[in-house]
Amino acid sequence: MEGENEKVILFPKWRTILEEESLEALKQKRYEEALSKLNELLNYQIYSHEIIIGKLICLMELGRHDEAKDLCEEAMSLKDEDYYHYVHIYLTILFQTNQYNELMDQVDYELESPDVPFIIREQFQQLYDVSSKMIKDANNEEAIAYIKELQEAIENEDYSRQWHIVESLRDLKASPDKNVVNYLKSEHIHPVIKTTIFLWLQDKEVSELVDVQKLGLQLHLKPTDVTGIRSHTTVKQTLLLINELEQKNPTLFHLLIQLLDRYAYVRYPLLPTSDQVADIAVALRFLGEELLNIHKKTREELTDNQIRYLHEIQTCEKLYLSIIED
Repeated sequence: MEGENEKVILFPKWRTILEEESLEALKQKRYEEALSKLNELLNYQIYSHEIIIGKLICLMELGRHDEAKDLCEEAMSLKDEDYYHYVHIYLTILFQTNQYNELMDQVDYELESPDVPFIIREQFQQLYDVSSKMIKDANNEEAIAYIKELQEAIENEDYSRQWHIVESLRDLKASPDKNVVNYLKSEHIHPVIKTTIFLWLQDKEVSELVDVQKLGLQLHLKPTDVTGIRSHTTVKQTLLLINELEQKNPTLFHLLIQLLDRYAYVRYPLLPTSDQVADIAVALRFLGEELLNIHKKTREELTDNQIRYLHEIQTCEKLYLSIIED
């Protein structure tokens, strides 16, 4: 709070006049006038709790919340006896400007200290609880709108929009309804969309059995019982088989990792069993070498099962890239 007129002394009489006039302007709700006089006092390095509070009131009443917030942060940094008064005003500014997450973070920070007086702790907790409810209510309204948009995107076969909507619902921590769960067994839903819906069910720790149908496969399973994509046994074992390439040919290795990740994402949660790992690794390596134009084998040298996985990996690559842009 450095003043602009550091070497100029304000006479006591003029200071008293400015303080009285600013207070009167505040009472009369002439906030612009009050702010001008308070700024003049602050420019002469006359800081007091009353002057700072007066300026905060003016800024808030004039809708200049960003400036009020900055001033509050500056006052809070002093850590003086009025600290919690400033914090309370700061939280009020955040609440009035719908910055609920920031408010909750600040309250979490404040309540870490054992020195917060009980009454103030109670007030902060109340603001926290109300903010939490406001976020939940807003998220519920947003989720309802997103669900409606999802239905429209499905009707319009807008796959990219569907994926983004489901990801937005996951970010909101919304709960999927029965219609969404039923999409997992609908032949009209893109395999990639089914994957992100299943991941959403896992986010929400859904433990009921659900039907998943994709790529001609079907399974009845509980989302909570299925390990993550990268943690899946088939994926881990495949990674082990191609791991030697990390030192020998890093470019090929990273390409294979990318192909495997996309393949696993599209097929998830219906991944092949671990006894198919060797053929998947061969198919992956063949495709990677072919894409880099360094292939050493011909397709005729591959087994029927390896050819099948080669085609499946290519199909999953196209399906993945048709919706998700890395």
